[in-house]
Amino acid sequence: MYIKLKKKYPEVLFLTCIFLFISCQNDDDINPVVDTSFPCNDSVCDMLLAEEIVLNPTGYAPLSAIISLETSENIQVDISIAGANGADSDVVHSFSEIGTTLEIPIHGLYPASENTVTLSFFNTNGLKIGERTYLINTDALILDMPQISIDVAERNLMEKGMTLVNYFGYDQSLTLFRPFIFDSYGDIRWYLNFENHPILSALDYDNGPERLANGNFYFGDQSTNAIYEIDLFGTILNTWEIAGYKFHHEVFEKPNGNFLVTVDKDGENTIEDYIIEIDRDSKEIIVVWNLNESLDNTRTTLTSNIEDWIHVNAINYDEFDDTIIVSGRTQGVIKLNNNNEVVWIMGSHSGWNTSGNGMALNQFLLQPLDASGIAISNQAVLNGNENHPDFEWNWFQHATKVLPNGNIILFDNGGADRNFTTTNLYSRAVEFKIENGTIQQVWDYGKERGLEIYSRIVSDVDHLESQNHILMSSGAIVSGTQPVGKSIEIAISDNSVIFEATITPPTAHVNQITFHRTERLSLYTN
Repeated sequence: MYIKLKKKYPEVLFLTCIFLFISCQNDDDINPVVDTSFPCNDSVCDMLLAEEIVLNPTGYAPLSAIISLETSENIQVDISIAGANGADSDVVHSFSEIGTTLEIPIHGLYPASENTVTLSFFNTNGLKIGERTYLINTDALILDMPQISIDVAERNLMEKGMTLVNYFGYDQSLTLFRPFIFDSYGDIRWYLNFENHPILSALDYDNGPERLANGNFYFGDQSTNAIYEIDLFGTILNTWEIAGYKFHHEVFEKPNGNFLVTVDKDGENTIEDYIIEIDRDSKEIIVVWNLNESLDNTRTTLTSNIEDWIHVNAINYDEFDDTIIVSGRTQGVIKLNNNNEVVWIMGSHSGWNTSGNGMALNQFLLQPLDASGIAISNQAVLNGNENHPDFEWNWFQHATKVLPNGNIILFDNGGADRNFTTTNLYSRAVEFKIENGTIQQVWDYGKERGLEIYSRIVSDVDHLESQNHILMSSGAIVSGTQPVGKSIEIAISDNSVIFEATITPPTAHVNQITFHRTERLSLYTN
């Protein structure tokens, strides 16, 4: 038996309606979406009162669907989406909800495919009643999605999950930012297309979506100047306005649910130099950090741009001492307390003078240590003109993060001015231990690969906690014949590459950028 949905305009169909089944078979302008010819045992068939399949219910998530069920008794449902590459490409999830009316979200379908989705039904005692299998047909990907090649995949060693890409889309337009998720075989299994969205059609999310503690996604949008919470169907669940400021780069969820946001302040002569904290519930701005006061906006050691003098590109929270960690691309990494007072400065010692509020900034510079814990006294190393065998400063960094052990990890881009020269072109993922005014480099990866993973701008690094691996994401590699991005999983223990994917867009954004960040995550969280 086939029940068919129109390919472009999915309709609500109840599989118990025989008349609808007959009329659908006589319609030549539709493709089969649901095949119910698979065996349905008596217990399942007797219990089902109605089924409804809607592909892409919002119009923004082409590889997602909803299966709605009405049953005569309370049930709990597990799902399995058959993978094209064996069991480890399956999407499997168990839903905790129990009821007689359920809406089952389906995420992880393949594009341009007939997807096999199996629901397993359980009674309130946890005993399996039976299964129901559906075939769901999907359209091909939209044309501006990238090609993904898997260069390395040690799947038995990888951090579980799939890879979220905060994709920038085509160079020709700023309206095509589209996040997507691909599996370990390089198949795109989810994406959002807001091209026709009434609010987010010109989405410009900069660093891109991250996952909230509740499992939804959140991001800031420079086009509408607001923070959004969405589900995997692209439905806007909540919005936070930032009146008096303009969003750029990043929003970060604190453990208490509040948001740290990197912003410009309206009416100022400088940009990208304010941080605000938004109360999650009241939506009010409760803390403001003005970096013009805590730092020196006349320091031109790494830039001559007096308007965008610091270019804040990342914000993180350190719950060990209730401080924030700010990545200023053209100044360094700075830790601040809630009174906007400097705790420490990570970066070359060159050129630090007095802050806007009159503090001598040299007192906050971190003292580098060698591998034995001995202070490095070479002034050329301290000032950044040379590297020590055990230590290098961060240059034009992105994605500063606090690790569970209290250390700091970041993507050290390098830029064209590492050590104030144009010859040391490489990027690194690097971990630093900071305590009592000292800094020690304890791990790094990337220098040995040179231009192959060198990304002058954007990019990301994350700690994959369960495996103690690092996910390094070079988002704008331009050393080859075509700009690409790479997402690389590295074992900290021996720097072996566990997974590596190359992401090649049809045309890179501003002829350089493929993405800002990639994240490893599961499609389902609860």
